[in-house]
Amino acid sequence: MIREELIRSWKEEEKIAHIKGWDFSHLDGRFESDEDLPWDYESLVRDYLTDDMYLMDYDTGGGEFLLSLNHPYDKTAATEGYPPNVELCKETLLPLGIDLKACSDPSKIPFEDGSFDILINRHGAFDPVEVKRLLKPGGYFVTQQVGDRNDHDLVEMVLPGVPAPFIGNNLTVRQKEFEDAGFEIIRSDEAFRPIKFYDVGAFVWFARIIEWEFVDFSVDKCLDKLFELQEKIEKEGVIEGTIHRFMIVAKKPD
Repeated sequence: MIREELIRSWKEEEKIAHIKGWDFSHLDGRFESDEDLPWDYESLVRDYLTDDMYLMDYDTGGGEFLLSLNHPYDKTAATEGYPPNVELCKETLLPLGIDLKACSDPSKIPFEDGSFDILINRHGAFDPVEVKRLLKPGGYFVTQQVGDRNDHDLVEMVLPGVPAPFIGNNLTVRQKEFEDAGFEIIRSDEAFRPIKFYDVGAFVWFARIIEWEFVDFSVDKCLDKLFELQEKIEKEGVIEGTIHRFMIVAKKPD
C-alpha cells in the first residue's frame, strides 16, 4: 500500500475504535494475546465458589464472565463503573434478578458489611480494606489483575517516555496490601506473556481502545512511529510486546 492509503486505513481504524463489553472480535486473525497463564481464572474462581455462597463481581464489564459461572441469580451481585457497560448490564443482568449497582469507587462499594461469601474481580480496581468490609468471616477474594508493566513495551514503540500507568499494581505490592489488611494469602502467582499484532491498523485500533495505557495516542501524533512499525511488519511480519498478569486468592479471617 502507498503511504496515503496506509494513513487513510489507519485513520479509519482510529475512527471506529469503540468497544461494547470487552469484545475484541474486530481484531480476529490480526492479533494474538497469549493468555496461556499458569492459572485459569475461571477454574480459580470455581475452586472456592459453591452454590450456597453469596457472590459479588466487582467491575463486571459487560457481565459476560459472571454469567458464564451460572451461579444462582438470587445469590449474585455485580458492580460496574463504565457508563456504556452499566447500560449493557442493566439490559442483561437486572432482568435475571442479579443485584447490579453502578460503582466506580472501589473504596466505596454500595453494599452492606459482611454481604458476601466470595468477591471476585477480573482486571478491575480494588481496595483490600473495602473488600474485607464486604466479606463475611472466612470469605474469599479472588482476583486476576493486569500488571503495571502490561503492554508498556508497545507503548514505548509509539509514545517513548510515557510513564506506565498504575505503578505498584504488581504481585509484590498488592499481596503485601492484603497481608497488611489482615488477610491470609491462599494462592498467588505472576506471569508475562507475548502479545502480537499482524498489521499496523490492528495496533492502531487497540491503542485507541486501551487509552489509559496509550495516553494521548493518535495517528497524527504518532505517524512517524507507525511507519516504523509498518517497516517492522514488512520485514518480520509481526509487532510483538508483552502482557503482565498476576492473581491473588485471599481469605478473610474466620
